[in-house]
Amino acid sequence: MKKLVVISAVWCPSCLVMSKYLKKIKENFNIEIEKLDYDFDEEEVKKYNVDKKLPALILLEDEKEIKRITGEKDYNEIEEFIKED
Repeated sequence: MKKLVVISAVWCPSCLVMSKYLKKIKENFNIEIEKLDYDFDEEEVKKYNVDKKLPALILLEDEKEIKRITGEKDYNEIEEFIKED
């Protein structure tokens, strides 16, 4: 099963904007979404080798990274990112 790891931070305005799109993604796709905070989940975030360009969306399949995107995206861009393989 696919899983979307979302790494964001409270100080990131783009992360706030995208949170509403992620709710819609979860409703429209059979995908698990795991949210990590850049500052509070440091150990988990380190595993994904993410810099401060947030949000970072990392698509996993069987716990292996398939691809990632960073920065503010609109709903359609996130949807395409999840659909294309």
